[in-house]
Amino acid sequence: MAKKNANNCVVLRVSEKTREKLIKYYEDKKRDKVIPYVVFQAQDGDTVVTLYESGKVMFQGVSADIDANMWADIDGVEKIDKVKIKKEEKKYYECSSIGSDEVGTGDYFGPIVVTSCYVAKEDIPFVESLGIKDSKKLDDEKILKIAPELIKKIKYKSVIMNNSEYNSKYSDSYNINKIKAIMHNKVLWRMVHEENLNYDYIIVDEFAREARYYEYLNGNPEIQKGITFMTKAEDKNLAVASASVISRYIFLKEFDKICDTLHLPLVKGAGPDVDKIGKEVVETYGKEKLKEIAKYNFKNTERILGLMIY
Repeated sequence: MAKKNANNCVVLRVSEKTREKLIKYYEDKKRDKVIPYVVFQAQDGDTVVTLYESGKVMFQGVSADIDANMWADIDGVEKIDKVKIKKEEKKYYECSSIGSDEVGTGDYFGPIVVTSCYVAKEDIPFVESLGIKDSKKLDDEKILKIAPELIKKIKYKSVIMNNSEYNSKYSDSYNINKIKAIMHNKVLWRMVHEENLNYDYIIVDEFAREARYYEYLNGNPEIQKGITFMTKAEDKNLAVASASVISRYIFLKEFDKICDTLHLPLVKGAGPDVDKIGKEVVETYGKEKLKEIAKYNFKNTERILGLMIY
């Protein structure tokens, strides 16, 4: 049963299975502080998530309703009151729009994929019928099932950065946000200038302030302007949500190709299991192989190579 408090706070009691999913999902968003009777506390965008030993989970923040409803739906418990789209946000949902989102920036293995999608107002019922949400909150099996249907219906543009390219570009002055800005700009520019579309908004899930985003694009001769930046955009706009799903779909396909090439079951994310398989990669192919298939600046590299004896 879900219980909604004042101060934009929502509490759920979840099953053991969903508790395990919560722990895995928020692994890289955990806060360091230790709180009595609390399994973990995490910050996800503008929502603070606290999982208690009792099995209750509390969501606090501007998007608490949205995050809590997603987990309530997964757990099969009685849902919270249907999330009401704020009046100022409704125009971004009930419209024809272009949206972009990225996948892979938090994974040690596998590429970064950025996709832009166009969802016309008349296509909203179709997209909704697929259950499109932020791909981070859909399991891979669901992504692999619905993405092909989505791709058949809507226009999209994607760009993939493999890890060799990532490692050659990444530096203090060429950080992950600059990489993302350049990739987002590329797919948005292509969507706007290669297709003849009637759209109301171009929307990007905000990962940098608008001024900073355009600073990252300095020197680029083709810069897409007129973008609306917003947090939790995948929850507020179906073009962004669709871009998230398609990006994840492409990431999964590319990830599987790497696994097949290595004949090793690589692990997604950047946790301890990644370190174990990374060690196996080095033992089998040598440490230089990590620069081809992994994001070398991640702390995993130091841990993997620290385990090795040369």
